[in-house]
Amino acid sequence: MKNLITSLIAGAMAGVLVTLAITQSSKTKQVISNNDLIRDYYLTETAVHVSPHHLRKAIGKGDDSFILVDLRSQEEYEEEHVIEAINIPAYKDPNTSAYGDVERIVNEFKKLAKDKDIIVYCYSMPCMTGRKIGKLLAENEIYVQQLGIGWNEWKYFWELWNHEHEWDQTNVEDYISSGQEPGEFKSNEEEDEDDSITCPIEGDLGC
Repeated sequence: MKNLITSLIAGAMAGVLVTLAITQSSKTKQVISNNDLIRDYYLTETAVHVSPHHLRKAIGKGDDSFILVDLRSQEEYEEEHVIEAINIPAYKDPNTSAYGDVERIVNEFKKLAKDKDIIVYCYSMPCMTGRKIGKLLAENEIYVQQLGIGWNEWKYFWELWNHEHEWDQTNVEDYISSGQEPGEFKSNEEEDEDDSITCPIEGDLGC
């Protein structure tokens, strides 16, 4: 009888210890998993998203290492667009998407230079067009980056994403073009002065 009781107690204790070990292991794995998710999140963010401030300065410096693509309708593009951006419409008109026109969209992107970064933008920061087109292109082994803002923020919220000391040094109209052509940025003294200012934030998400 004593042996039976002893065995039961030993078994119960072993069960508790195993449960504690599994629980602790699970917590450890959870911590590692969360850290991995955090790391992967920032790796993805910096790989995909492009700072609009960085892009504006690149345009001002005549940087030609990228191609900016406006995904809005041709009608909206021709009315106004970010200067130097080309148009590959993901909309037939302002109210009708063209997401189903996969072959045309993919073929247009395939024509772009392979040695340049491709950056897309659509209507606004929460707009899903850039994300949907980015997914469509990735499924066809074409990889694009996403501008951190859309057209609305570029034109109407200039002070939202430019540094405060630059508000009086830059003019949004200098960074907007209209018509069928991308347009070309014309440098000015204000942009040259702005280039002399050192940015305290490093990396693609900085200046």
